[in-house]
Amino acid sequence: QVQLVESGGGLVQPGGSLRLSCAASGFTFSDYGFDWYRQAPGKERELLASINTVSDTHHVDSVKGRLTISRDNAKNTLYLQMNSLKPDDTAVYYCHVWIRTIDYWGQGTQVTVSS
Repeated sequence: QVQLVESGGGLVQPGGSLRLSCAASGFTFSDYGFDWYRQAPGKERELLASINTVSDTHHVDSVKGRLTISRDNAKNTLYLQMNSLKPDDTAVYYCHVWIRTIDYWGQGTQVTVSS
């Protein structure tokens, strides 16, 4: 079955960096594009970045230059490199994939940016 498992979250000081990973299984990873989303307390889930099968990427304006999506097809893993983190980046981060009209989500990984 399709599984997405995020990791790499944690507590980081403002200005710090984290790299999130999303390990995928149960389908042919290289055949699909992926997204990263996040959901902060009391807010709706928001799209951050997308990557297609040939690693073309799109990042929403609010995170351009700080967050970078990438993929490693050999490892069936999606990444989100996060730099210059701010307290407003505190949220649960999710990876997402659409497969044959069904959307799949990981369980999320908590990122907390605080001094």
